[in-house]
Amino acid sequence: MAKILIIDDERAIRNTLREILEYEDYVVEDIDNGVDGLELIRKNDYDLVLCDIKMNRMDGMEVLTEGLNIKPDLPFIMISGHGTVETAIEASKKGAFDFISKPPDLNRLLITVRNALDRGSLVVETKVLKRKASKVRPILGESQAIVKIKETIDRVGPTDARVLVTGANGAGKELVARWLHEKSNRNNGPIIEVNCAAIPSELIESELFGHEKGSFTSAIKQRIGKFESASGGTLFLDEIGDMSQSAQAKVLRALQESKITRVGGEKEIDVDVRVVAATNKDLLKEIEVGNFRMDLYHRLSVILIHVPPLVERRDDIPLLTQSFLEEICNEYGMPTKKISEAALEALKALPWTGNIRELRNMVERLIILSDKIITDGDVRAFANPSAPVAVGAATAAAAPAPQTDFDQFTNFQEYKDFAEREYIKFKLEKNNWNVSKTADDIDIQRSHLYSKIEKFGLKRGE
Repeated sequence: MAKILIIDDERAIRNTLREILEYEDYVVEDIDNGVDGLELIRKNDYDLVLCDIKMNRMDGMEVLTEGLNIKPDLPFIMISGHGTVETAIEASKKGAFDFISKPPDLNRLLITVRNALDRGSLVVETKVLKRKASKVRPILGESQAIVKIKETIDRVGPTDARVLVTGANGAGKELVARWLHEKSNRNNGPIIEVNCAAIPSELIESELFGHEKGSFTSAIKQRIGKFESASGGTLFLDEIGDMSQSAQAKVLRALQESKITRVGGEKEIDVDVRVVAATNKDLLKEIEVGNFRMDLYHRLSVILIHVPPLVERRDDIPLLTQSFLEEICNEYGMPTKKISEAALEALKALPWTGNIRELRNMVERLIILSDKIITDGDVRAFANPSAPVAVGAATAAAAPAPQTDFDQFTNFQEYKDFAEREYIKFKLEKNNWNVSKTADDIDIQRSHLYSKIEKFGLKRGE
């Protein structure tokens, strides 16, 4: 049943509205002033608020504005004994769902209430569907550290507090930043990422704040910076420990004043962004040696979240591995491969200097190079990507591992294509080029195997 709050300083109106709404089976609470009404909105989940405009302790328009700051999707119906077109327009501009006059007409009141509740339900359903459709992968893990991180995100996400995320490369700092955005009231706005380590120091200010045409030699037109692009959303400053001192000073000013000035410009531009920063460096040590500003550090680190390396949460490896197996097999259009308990234990024992990123690459390699069930032998055989490729750990004893010149590959995708081609060719030859039997042997659809044969230009007897 929908839960409705009535805020009105006239007892008679409150009683009348309560009687009408409770007769329609709504759950109703009422309060006689806006100050206490806002406190109830903070502490409870209401589906609708009916709010008087003229009240003694706090004006209804103020209640509307503050209430929507607290719960942006909460429908407000404003009521007044001195209703005018101007008042109705003002209420609408401030975000009210509708406006009705006192004394309320019974039919109009009930229709307006139902419409407001329907709109509120649609907003909630849309958010749920959007969350389901979101491409942000979940933060997987049941270790104490990961549970604490998820609890912190749930608590901090809905606020505009700045967050500094620390941790080693590949540990998952970007994922934490994206979930902070997803959990925020800004999730309908953009999340803009800037990798401070990847941008030359002479270009970082232009990248962050934009520039005016002619401000420097290559500035042939005006450019909007990341702060402006992220307005209304979240700006993720990755590897902020690599930012130049000059850019640090300007970022500090932007955080202090919520204003930026484009390079070569004079006009101050208001920006409304929530900043999340990340680094793999110890910023306190960087401050000691003069590489990072202490005042900027304190501005960024209102909330600190440390993402531990994978070796400190080895018990999460089976859960992560299973998720990657399903995800990658789905990408390749093949049934999800199984993995033995011994193989999972073997994965848990590896050093994982590359953290989550390395684990995902390892799972992808195992999917390509192993048979139907991934074994601990497969893990040992393929743990080192620079080691010679043995096609299937189960056949390693029967045939010597072919030696491969890995310098021939310019990137990991080339290596994967090479390994996949050799594996499929081996299996086809082993099954005397019986495509149906080979497809069954490596657990993929026959049509998918035909596509692979065509892709790699495989021919019998080559």
